[in-house]
Amino acid sequence: MAQGTFHIITFGCQMNVNDSFWLTRSLQRRGFVESPLEQAEIVILNTCSVRDKPEQKVYAALGRIKYETRRVPGSFAVVAGCVAQQIGAGFFERFPQVRLVVGGDGLAMAPDTIERLHADPKLRLNLTDFSEVYPERDPALPEHGESPIPPVAYVNIMQGCDNFCTYCIVPFTRGRQKSRQADAILDECRALIDSGAKEITLLGQNVNAYGLDKHATGDVSFGQLLRRAAELPGLERLRFVTPHPKDLSADVIAMFGELPNLCPRLHLPLQAGSDRVLARMNRKYDMARYRELVEGLRAARPDIALSTDLIVGFPGETEEDFQETLAAVRDVGFMSSFSFCYSDRPGTAASRPTDKGEPAEKLPRLERLQALQEELSAAWLHGRVGCKTEVLLEGTSRKQDGDAENESWQGRDPWGDAVNVSLPSGTGAPGLILPVTIVTAKKHSLVGEVRH
Repeated sequence: MAQGTFHIITFGCQMNVNDSFWLTRSLQRRGFVESPLEQAEIVILNTCSVRDKPEQKVYAALGRIKYETRRVPGSFAVVAGCVAQQIGAGFFERFPQVRLVVGGDGLAMAPDTIERLHADPKLRLNLTDFSEVYPERDPALPEHGESPIPPVAYVNIMQGCDNFCTYCIVPFTRGRQKSRQADAILDECRALIDSGAKEITLLGQNVNAYGLDKHATGDVSFGQLLRRAAELPGLERLRFVTPHPKDLSADVIAMFGELPNLCPRLHLPLQAGSDRVLARMNRKYDMARYRELVEGLRAARPDIALSTDLIVGFPGETEEDFQETLAAVRDVGFMSSFSFCYSDRPGTAASRPTDKGEPAEKLPRLERLQALQEELSAAWLHGRVGCKTEVLLEGTSRKQDGDAENESWQGRDPWGDAVNVSLPSGTGAPGLILPVTIVTAKKHSLVGEVRH
């Protein structure tokens, strides 16, 4: 029996996207119905505070939600995620429509709590306490006869971070690192495969530090977990994100050449190409070590695709430092990158120095960096033309070519590139893996033709 309507808006990282997907399934199990924003009794914001702009978007979104749901009797808002952890009960004072604030460790309790709030319109709750251990939750997977999950699935293996990079707010909003029980991870992976998943990505704020925290149980390392996951029957593809360079071990690097279903793509955050800036960031590696990791990865898997994260205008960054970042990006040849101007985050060590640099310097540097990356990304995509690969279909393209006899489908190859394929109408399906030849490179994607 339907209990009420809900709508979820998600900001930030893939862990937030996965949390929102889980929360959707869990609420539906309790009888709630997903609906458009303007019809929702319960609007949930799953938030990010890694940078300042996403945080400001949350405040703007709450104002828009109040307007959009003004005709829905008894409607209320829930703020979850990192901004919820950071601001806490302060949301209640500024936004009367907010009745639940829930941090990352409290999310496992959110479905039951939302059910209570829906039944009791006077209740307001703040769930922002940190847990000492990983907060396990019901995976809320489809039962027999229900719609299968998408072919690409995600599994959290740990939460929080112990690194305290000087610019990063994650240890303050996600807490200290907590590794999940290996058996629980593998059980969830098996259940996802049984429900239709062909590809699984293992998730964590510092995913390859799995098992190194004081709360870890058992003696399973990240490398051992990765190998056990790769051996699960029916798993076509395996990925992990986001690793830290300081924790990337030789055995994990070797697995890119040993495990046939470990995809040849790795997102390895660099942040800066200057040793001086890396030291100020407390990254615990230098460029010599990073290049050594890249050499090892390419020795294990010569065709591996590398992507990265970069911060421009970190406090104290000089033009010489920035030139070293440009040189590093060019030398490694990243196929893609996420790059941003530095912004202070409250409570972090980097927010205290006074040598912030002028905004007028940051933006031109960011534009130069992104122009270089556009060249590298274009070169990568054009270099893929003529290659034979396999595409895991995820869904039909929003843009159809108007040919009634054919449909345009989208998917990804093992290197993580988006590939569009034209198929006879009615022959495509999510989860289908097709052999294709890449025939065209577009600005951000590829076009493939099916090999028969």
